[in-house]
Amino acid sequence: MFEQERLELVNNLRKKGITDERVLEAMLKVERHRFVPEIVQHHAYKDIALPIGYGQTISQPYTVAIMTQSLKVQPGDKVLEIGTGSGYQAAILYELGAKVFTIERNMELYNKALKLFDELNLKIAARCGDGTIGWEEFSPYDGIIVTAGSPSIPRPLKKQLAIGGRLVIPVGDRKTQVLKILTKISEDEFKVDEIPYFAFVPLVGKEGWNGK
Repeated sequence: MFEQERLELVNNLRKKGITDERVLEAMLKVERHRFVPEIVQHHAYKDIALPIGYGQTISQPYTVAIMTQSLKVQPGDKVLEIGTGSGYQAAILYELGAKVFTIERNMELYNKALKLFDELNLKIAARCGDGTIGWEEFSPYDGIIVTAGSPSIPRPLKKQLAIGGRLVIPVGDRKTQVLKILTKISEDEFKVDEIPYFAFVPLVGKEGWNGK
C-alpha cells in the first residue's frame, strides 16, 4: 500500500539535497501512513507536516530526513529522542539499527505510539514524562534528537551525550528556529553547526518553554 507514493517521496527528498542513502532507504521502508490519523492518510507521502491531534504534528518528511542525516546514526548507536509524537521518527531511527529511547509528555500520544510500536514489532524503549531533562538512567547516548523547538539547549541533554556524540535540536522563538547540530568534543566543549529556517511545535518542560 502506498509503495509508489513512498518511492516518489524519497526521490523528491533526494532532489532536495538529502544525500545519505541509508536515511532514504529507511524512509522508503517505514510506512508513514501508519503514523497519521486515517482522515489524513491520503496526504501521508506529501512533503508536509500533518496534524496528529493534541496540538501536535508529524514533521515534514524533509525535516525528518535532514535531522536524521545530521545525527549520522550507525547501527548499534544508542539514540535518545525527545518528543515521540506519532512515533515516526523513532521508527526511522530503529530502521537504521539504533537502540532507540524516546520520551513523550502527552499521555494519549504516548499510549498510541506504544500500541503502534507493538503492532509493527519495533523494540523501542519509551516513557511518558518531561523530555527536557532527558533519560539519565541509560545515558550516555551516541545521539540525541529533539523534535520540538526550544528557547535554548537543555543542559541535561548536553550532559547525557557521549563524547563524540551528536545532539540535533531546533532552537529559537516559538515561531521559527535554527537547527543546531552539536558534536561533543569534551565535557565542556561542543562543535556547533547550524541549518536555518525551521518551524517546530514548542518544546515544553522544565528546561524548555516550561508550559508558558
